[in-house]
Amino acid sequence: MSVAQEIHKKLAEAFSPVELDVQDDSASHAGHAGAPSGGESHFNVRIRANAFAGQSRITRHRAVHAALGAEVLSRIHALALDIDTP
Repeated sequence: MSVAQEIHKKLAEAFSPVELDVQDDSASHAGHAGAPSGGESHFNVRIRANAFAGQSRITRHRAVHAALGAEVLSRIHALALDIDTP
């Protein structure tokens, strides 16, 4: 399973989103400091879920990081999050 697929699976299970898009943007960062040669290091995530209603931006980000877990987060260099309610 790719890292992008793993991110998608974990977020889908944790938040039952109405919209979830995980983009691997690693190719745009090839050769940059911290970018591994194998890719799968930079991701953009857009997620819309009712679970985020009433939460602050920082609380939403913490929830996503918790759902992904340290094991996934330790394998990526950058994670851009666009989190909101539907």
